[in-house]
Amino acid sequence: MTFMTISSISIQLEQNRTVFEGLLHGKSETEFLWRPEAQKWCLLEIACHLLDEEQEDFKARIKYIFERPEGPMPSINPPAWVTERNYISKDYETVVQSFLEERKQSVIWLREHMSANWDQSIHHAQLGVMSARLFLHNWLAHDYLHIRQIVRLQYAFLKQQGGVNLNYAGNW
Repeated sequence: MTFMTISSISIQLEQNRTVFEGLLHGKSETEFLWRPEAQKWCLLEIACHLLDEEQEDFKARIKYIFERPEGPMPSINPPAWVTERNYISKDYETVVQSFLEERKQSVIWLREHMSANWDQSIHHAQLGVMSARLFLHNWLAHDYLHIRQIVRLQYAFLKQQGGVNLNYAGNW
């Protein structure tokens, strides 16, 4: 069985920065505020979420495990942040740029910690034993989930706003 290395994950997180940059930059206000349904997130809310996660979740939790493995880890509530932090009032381009810069710093930090004990663990009250490696892998998975979310949102925007049939493109 082959496992992804810390290095390969940090490389992919760095490459995903470029993916996010391509997916998020250059959007009009109509595009970044559009949502397919009232309860779904728009691009602005997704970008705010990505920034907060980059600052307060994965890297912060890995650091916490390295520095204070005896725990308990501080709690977070990303779904509540959307309204608590009033994401919809934020400046889209500022948020996107801040996220991209934060990701750049995260990758630098990861490269400085390649030789850390990635099996170091902490006991989470609800989820049990969680290692730094687990958080790192989930960080990458989180990227993929939001890349998929953004692509779906952009496809739905094109479908609704484009005014033409998209069947020729293939099955969605």
